[in-house]
Amino acid sequence: MATKVHLSQQPEADELLGRSPLALLTGMLLDQQIPMEWAFSGPYTIARRMGADDLDAHEIAAWDPERFAALLSEKPAVHRYPGSMAKRIQQLCRYLVEHYDGDAEAIWRDAATGKELFQRLNALPGYGKQKAQIFVALLGKRFGVRPEGWREAAGAYGEEGSYRSVADITGPESLAKVRAFKQQMKAAAKK
Repeated sequence: MATKVHLSQQPEADELLGRSPLALLTGMLLDQQIPMEWAFSGPYTIARRMGADDLDAHEIAAWDPERFAALLSEKPAVHRYPGSMAKRIQQLCRYLVEHYDGDAEAIWRDAATGKELFQRLNALPGYGKQKAQIFVALLGKRFGVRPEGWREAAGAYGEEGSYRSVADITGPESLAKVRAFKQQMKAAAKK
């Protein structure tokens, strides 16, 4: 699957995201209430702290919850809310073990339609409609995962040439455009 991405703006962390479906899902899960780069560098930080070069759903699901929360809380913390995000990551990994034998890529590997892909992502713990739509767009735009109807399933995030989300980031310039779009949306919401 190895794809070049620029989500964390850190080469080692981006390399992991580009080759590890679980790291990508985890980064997306962490992408809330903190800067995107911080969220998407989280999987790399977790893997390093676990002494591994990738994340393993079986291993994370089996970790003692207090120990895993402590791992995410180490300075610098993986997230603003490391305890609650540790629980969410473990819930995600348990779900993957239970439904996909721990194989995160199985979520999209055989999805026949964009609608099916969206439904599978939307069913993940910690993923809602918007996060699932953004992830469908991310898979389609950056990873070539394009089942029939993927753009429609991604909603506005699937639009070509848009700068709405992480799905549209290819480097620092597009990151700035996505940031500007998000700031416009926040300003409009306040009015």
